[in-house]
Amino acid sequence: MSKKSADIVVIGGGVVGCATAFELARLGCKDIVLVERNTIASGSTGRCGAGVRQQFGTELNCVLARESVRIFEQMDEYLDYKPGVEFRQSGYLMLAYSDSQWEQFRRNVKLERSLDIDVEMLTPEGAREIVPFLNLEGMVGATFCQTDGHANPFHTAFAYAQAAKRLGAEVLTHTSVVDIEVENNRIKAVVTDKGRIETSAVVNCAGAYSAKIAAMAGIDLPVWGERHQILITEPVEAMMGPMVISFHHDFYCQQTPHGSFIMGIGMPGEPKSFNIHSSVDFLEGMAKTVMKILPPLGNLRVVRQWAGLYDRSPDAQPILGECPPVERFYNANGFSGHGFMVAPIVGRAMAELIMLGKPSVDISKLDAGRFERGELVLEPAVVG
Repeated sequence: MSKKSADIVVIGGGVVGCATAFELARLGCKDIVLVERNTIASGSTGRCGAGVRQQFGTELNCVLARESVRIFEQMDEYLDYKPGVEFRQSGYLMLAYSDSQWEQFRRNVKLERSLDIDVEMLTPEGAREIVPFLNLEGMVGATFCQTDGHANPFHTAFAYAQAAKRLGAEVLTHTSVVDIEVENNRIKAVVTDKGRIETSAVVNCAGAYSAKIAAMAGIDLPVWGERHQILITEPVEAMMGPMVISFHHDFYCQQTPHGSFIMGIGMPGEPKSFNIHSSVDFLEGMAKTVMKILPPLGNLRVVRQWAGLYDRSPDAQPILGECPPVERFYNANGFSGHGFMVAPIVGRAMAELIMLGKPSVDISKLDAGRFERGELVLEPAVVG
């Protein structure tokens, strides 16, 4: 390990950590070390469904997602990444299966449109015009946003990491954080298994392991790991454009640019854990659900399945910002399944907060103190 000191240490080499490191460097911080215990995108980023949607039920989430989409649209140029992050705006089709859910969708769409997010409300028949083989049984209606989409999570994280390195950040992979030295509520150093890095600032982007990192600094952070499983099928000819999502079934499904279908379903009763083994129960539940909603997909062969971790928070919303009483200990975690889609704007907002004192997007309601204050930010539009 070459560096013995740094102005800022970013912990976690997923897309949020890499985006934060790049944006800090872009704002002029030349002395950044990003520490990752494995390889870039080896944790939740590389295991996620990689959807990017703006259809949410709270203004805060809509704005975070909208601003991230604007960055995704220009990302290849913004990060000078020649392979491309494969951002494709093929839309999100969100299905409603009850009158109460449809009413919630109406409220969501009114909010989304007021924030300059172009969302359509569709009858079941209108939804089938977008996905011709959609089974309409039990469906009340749907919403569709064409500018929602999907990107390659590996390329996105690599693009940010490479751009950060070009601006002078050091990226240490296969390096584990084992301790954080704190004196009088001030950070003194981050201790790794490869050596000690003197620093006065830490950004905790460790995903499901963020509580363990916070505990090293004496902070009790309410974030835990929760297994979520995904499978991918053999590639076939293009037959479905948008991501299809149903909160009623805790289900999402998308055809990738390469022709494979990637899909996931929430499994009830998933405990707090760091378990990333996938199960036969998931495969059976996934097959039953997808055949009910998108019957022809029942004929596809599964290539592989895997599991990753949501970094859950008590209100399924991210924890962003400084974490008193420890000075300059910043969190960017607790995303509860939405980390990839909001990472571009989160990285920018965290860097602006640290370097400029105020981010361009107001993230103050997402501070860690909201749980003690009882000011939870509840989002009605989430998958299991």
